[in-house]
Amino acid sequence: MSSLIIRNGVIFNRGKCFESDIYIVNDRIEKIAPAIDVQADREIDAFGKWVIPGIIDDQVHFREPGLTYKADIESESRAAVAGGVTSFMEMPNTKPPTLTQELLEQKYQIAAQNSWANYSFFMGASNDNIEEVLKTDATKVCGIKVFMGSSTGNMLVDDEKALEQLFSKVDMLIATHCEDEKTIRENLEIYTKKSLEKLTAESHPLIRSIEACLLSSSKAVALAKKHNTRLHVLHISTKDELALFTNKIPLKEKRITAEACVHHLYFTAKDYLHLGNQIKCNPAIKDPEHAAALFPALLDDTLDIIATDHAPHTWQEKSLPYMEAPSGLPLVHHSLNMMLDFLWKGLSQWRKS
Repeated sequence: MSSLIIRNGVIFNRGKCFESDIYIVNDRIEKIAPAIDVQADREIDAFGKWVIPGIIDDQVHFREPGLTYKADIESESRAAVAGGVTSFMEMPNTKPPTLTQELLEQKYQIAAQNSWANYSFFMGASNDNIEEVLKTDATKVCGIKVFMGSSTGNMLVDDEKALEQLFSKVDMLIATHCEDEKTIRENLEIYTKKSLEKLTAESHPLIRSIEACLLSSSKAVALAKKHNTRLHVLHISTKDELALFTNKIPLKEKRITAEACVHHLYFTAKDYLHLGNQIKCNPAIKDPEHAAALFPALLDDTLDIIATDHAPHTWQEKSLPYMEAPSGLPLVHHSLNMMLDFLWKGLSQWRKS
């Protein structure tokens, strides 16, 4: 049995900061108190230092299997730990997509051998795999992922009957990517016809528009309310969607939760001019007014968690013309620094206990 005591640190946890000691036995926290009178095998004096819990990133794309020329579970989990992320939840749009129990189990086996961090994986849903979805052991996964917008891969769930079955029959969390595919296609046609030259990344928030996000998120929330489904809406990117969620009840009582991603807080549509495809992602980064609304919604608990939607690509892929370049940013190792940057700028205030 090994033990460790961290003394005099400034602990940041659950929206509060306070000075305290931490007593750890066999890698488990046994006690947190202002002055712990025990002897440990090892002692660290953290006076003047911050002690922050490991970050849980509930949305990452680590590219294994099938896309490992971009990244894999080993490389990206190492990047996660380097950035302070000690637990991740990985998405099913790999190659092949994680649409069967066998493919899901393969990911767990890979992570058991190679992951540097704690892990869980989402089971993927499609228009025609409801029976496979219902075989999922809720104690072993973080939830079911439903792409209500195509994003990347071939996992779009746009069949009304399939959506009704998923929301009515799945008794675990459903996490949704919400963008209305019909609206996106219509917008693409409109802006392609309007443009005298090839489209650039500056058109991205116009094509993957506010309306596309709101229409799809509203549909997901309506389905969840109809069937009392445990719903988590991923990467909210617009101020218009915030009215769908509430801060009037404690998190543990919420059946519908929502997430903000660091890039939707940190960048705005103005940044497409100089960053181009480097910040091309789905949903798109929107005008400054949306980022300005998302941050207060995090602080008042309308939005419930911060994620990265980490999605690495090669520089060659990102250098392609806008219509050919893939969407996604590599962020899992940057999120802590990005959020600390908000703190340094005075945009976030911790509540003193």
